[in-house]
Amino acid sequence: MYAVCRSLVLAIACGLGLAVPAPASASEPVAFHDNLEPGTIVVRTGERRLYLVLGDGQALRYVVGVGREGAQWTGASSIEGKFIRPHWAPPPEMRLNRPDLPELIPSGSPANPMGAAAMTLAGGAYAIHGTNRPESIGGFVSSGCIRMHNEDIMDLYDRVFVGTPVVVSR
Repeated sequence: MYAVCRSLVLAIACGLGLAVPAPASASEPVAFHDNLEPGTIVVRTGERRLYLVLGDGQALRYVVGVGREGAQWTGASSIEGKFIRPHWAPPPEMRLNRPDLPELIPSGSPANPMGAAAMTLAGGAYAIHGTNRPESIGGFVSSGCIRMHNEDIMDLYDRVFVGTPVVVSR
């Protein structure tokens, strides 16, 4: 039924001359032509997309939430640690701006921004993580971390390893 409805929507949209981007999900490869090693994670903050490079011109694409204005960063890093249902300790600079934040938010708490899993990036300031606020995915919403739907972070978590290269660009 989904395929029939999707086909009907695409046919109507195409018939009206509307541009319809190809849907993508963690299970659907998309064309990707950067010259990067397979296994590399690429985050394009302007697109609010994360790509896992598969090679041969293909990648898996995920929709993500990224840093809001003034909290975005670019550069190269790597996965430093992988954690399922982590506790979260707000960094000291965040607690200066928000003194109401507790020193530690336990795993499973609705207030814990890490969601189902987190992969910390080298240097310790940022992570790629799930979220308990799925409505924030696709926006400029974080203090520099990359947010994913919990299902997507679990999919990516299973595909990458400590040491996986991460490239963040605008």
